[in-house]
Amino acid sequence: MNPPAKETAMRFPLMAAVLAVALALPIVTLPIGAVAHRAWLLPSATVLSGADQWVTVDAAVSNDLFFFEHNPLRLDGLSVTAPDGSPAAAENTATGRYRSTFDVKIARPGTWKIAVVTDGLFASWREDGQPRRWRGTAEALAREVPENAENLRVTQSQGRLEAFVTAGKPTDGVLQPTGKGLELMPITHPNDLVAGTPASFRFLLDGAPRAGLEVTIIRGGIRYRDNLGALTATTDAEGAVSVTWPEPGMYWIEASVRDDRTATARAKERRASYAATLEVLP
Repeated sequence: MNPPAKETAMRFPLMAAVLAVALALPIVTLPIGAVAHRAWLLPSATVLSGADQWVTVDAAVSNDLFFFEHNPLRLDGLSVTAPDGSPAAAENTATGRYRSTFDVKIARPGTWKIAVVTDGLFASWREDGQPRRWRGTAEALAREVPENAENLRVTQSQGRLEAFVTAGKPTDGVLQPTGKGLELMPITHPNDLVAGTPASFRFLLDGAPRAGLEVTIIRGGIRYRDNLGALTATTDAEGAVSVTWPEPGMYWIEASVRDDRTATARAKERRASYAATLEVLP
């Protein structure tokens, strides 16, 4: 039985309020289920007192943020970057029915970046009256997909999922953009987020600020509330948004864009997406 509306409002006073966005742009509160099958990384800790410690990361695709109930996230594009920019190893990787998991040894002080990056092609067409679908690389496309196929449609898909872990003092070496696809360039350090304190982020597309980009931020634990409590806001001319976090917790920030700036002539459309898991502390 659902609790009375008055009781619900008293128990969850922050659900009725969206995140305060300093840009004073239009916002929309989304109902539960408005966005399905979200991909995410969830580290067991994001702030450590010192180095020589371990972090375990869960990776999944689910309807409810940070719960395992749909599919595991494939780790083909997994990378770990140490504070000095050097690659580090992900250990004990495993993929089960609902999630993938791996460990990262935080072997030195500073900020580490954990990412799953994908960049490939998706094709659809008809053959002998039947629909066909294909995913792969540009090299494989030339071999495996007929160039004159009926109703052929080829799309480039670039995706980036990130999480950040800091041991000791935060550093910014891993925060520098690669210039490829949609990226987050933090203005406020991603491991220095505090409830009630504004934080700013800049979004870049192929290394340049992306204005007019719709950004969605959702607090975890949506399984236990009646309203998704999501915010959508639009980046300014410098690609920036600013958020005041209403309460502590794990948050998921996401944005995507479609354009025709593809890396291969056969692809007429590109979809670039970005998502990160951020921890907001009390």
